[in-house]
Amino acid sequence: MGGSMVAGYPHRIGGHCGSGSLRDLLEWAGLSYGDAPMGEGAVFGLGGSLSFSYLRGPGLGTPIYLVGRGASLTEQFSANLGIAQELRSTDDPVLGWEWVRDELDAGRPVLCWAEMAELPYLRVKMRMSRHDIVVIGYDDDAGTVVVVDNDRAEPQTIGRDDLARARSAVGFPVPTRHTCFRLGFPEALPDLRAAAARACAEAVHGMSDPAPAMGATAVAGTAGVAAFVADLDLWAEQLPGDALDRALFSLQVFVEKAGTGGSLFRRLQAEFLDEVGGWVGDAMMLEAAEVYQRLADAWSRTASAAVGGAPASDRLAEVRRAAAALPALEREGADRLAALAERLAP
Repeated sequence: MGGSMVAGYPHRIGGHCGSGSLRDLLEWAGLSYGDAPMGEGAVFGLGGSLSFSYLRGPGLGTPIYLVGRGASLTEQFSANLGIAQELRSTDDPVLGWEWVRDELDAGRPVLCWAEMAELPYLRVKMRMSRHDIVVIGYDDDAGTVVVVDNDRAEPQTIGRDDLARARSAVGFPVPTRHTCFRLGFPEALPDLRAAAARACAEAVHGMSDPAPAMGATAVAGTAGVAAFVADLDLWAEQLPGDALDRALFSLQVFVEKAGTGGSLFRRLQAEFLDEVGGWVGDAMMLEAAEVYQRLADAWSRTASAAVGGAPASDRLAEVRRAAAALPALEREGADRLAALAERLAP
C-alpha cells in the first residue's frame, strides 16, 4: 500500500477540458513563449484542432449534435510543440491503473480520458467519454485518487473505483479503454512562428472536410456550416412536438455550455490569434483574431436566440436570422488561417 502526489501542480478553471488540461500541464513543465504562463486560447490554437461537425438524427441521445473541434488536439499540440507523447489504451483495468500509478510515482501528472457522467463531482447526466482530466495523486490506504478538471477550481478527491468506471466506459463517442497519455516535455519550446504555421494549416484542414449529402444529415467543415444553416429550415417539419424545443436547447448547450470555451471554440481560436499575434508582432494574425471574434459573437447570438420564454417556433425563426451570418464568416476565417499558414512557415 502507499501513495504519491505531484507537488505544486498549477490549475485554473478552463473553458474546455482538453486545452485547459494542456495549459496546466505546460505551466507545470515551466514552458511558455512569454513571461507569463500560456493562455488557454493559445494552447487550443497551437493544437490546430478547430473544426465543425453537425449531425441530426436518431441514436444521438439528443435531436442534434454539434462540435467545433477535432479529435486529435493532444496529439497535434504535442507534435507542434516538440512534446513527446505516447497514447496508451487497454481493456485491462489492472494495466490501465499501473500506467497511471507508475507515472505518478515518478512525479509526473497523467492526462486521461474519462466518461464525464461517471465523475461524481460533476453531477451531470450527459454522457461524453472523451472528457480530459489530469490525475495528480493517489492514496492506496484510502482507496482514492486526486484529479484536476477544467470545470472545478480545486483538485477533486474521488474513489479509485469511480475513476475506474470513468476510464472503462463504452458510451459516446468512443469507449474510454483506460486511455492515458505519457508526455515528455522538452527543455524549451520550438520556434513559435513555425509552430503557429503548422497549427493554422491543421485548422484549415479541419475546416476543409467535404460535406456529405444533406440526406445523411451529417456535415462537416466550412461547407458543413452552410449545410447546417440550410438544415435549420427543416427543423420545424423534421422535429415535431417537444423535439424542436429539445433541439434548440441542445444547440445552446453545444455552442456555449458543453466545454467549448464559448462560441463553439471560436472564442478560443480568437484568443490564440490575438495572443500569438502579439508575441510575434504579426498584424495579419491580429486582423484574423478580429475575424474570429466576430465569428464567435455570431455563434453566441445564434445560441442565445435558441433559449428563452418565447414559443419554439419563434425562437427557431430568431436562430435562423442570427445563423445567416455564419457561413460567410467561417469561410473568411478559414481563408485568413490559410494565408497565415503560408506567411508564417519557415
